[in-house]
Amino acid sequence: MTEILGIENEITEEFELFGDDWEGKYEHLIDLGKSLPKIKEEYKTDENIIQGCQSRVWLHSEKQGDKIIFTADSDAIITKGMVALMIRVLSDHTAKEIIEAKLEFIDKIGLKEHLSPTRANGLVSMINRMKMDAVKLV
Repeated sequence: MTEILGIENEITEEFELFGDDWEGKYEHLIDLGKSLPKIKEEYKTDENIIQGCQSRVWLHSEKQGDKIIFTADSDAIITKGMVALMIRVLSDHTAKEIIEAKLEFIDKIGLKEHLSPTRANGLVSMINRMKMDAVKLV
């Protein structure tokens, strides 16, 4: 099992604790967003905004050794939680691991189906941007 898959499994188990209680799951997502380390203000630029998100989401990617580190922020609490989840899974891994990650936990926890269409599109945009940044940083 890859390290990314292990993190995905941890997240799936966390969300399973809430059963069908989506209010609890959203609160957990919000808490994850609150724990997201602050992005440096210098990275809150137009070029770091993820296109396709309803709210503003800034994503900074940089290579440290052979790993890619992501930092982000958003002006919306649910979206901030979503990007915190994606950073938890994809940050501090190699470009190859990020590019090949299947991210099946998203469907397992039912996240896409419980998001508004615009937030679901934003999640896809986040994933695409993180994978594209990994490709650029190889």
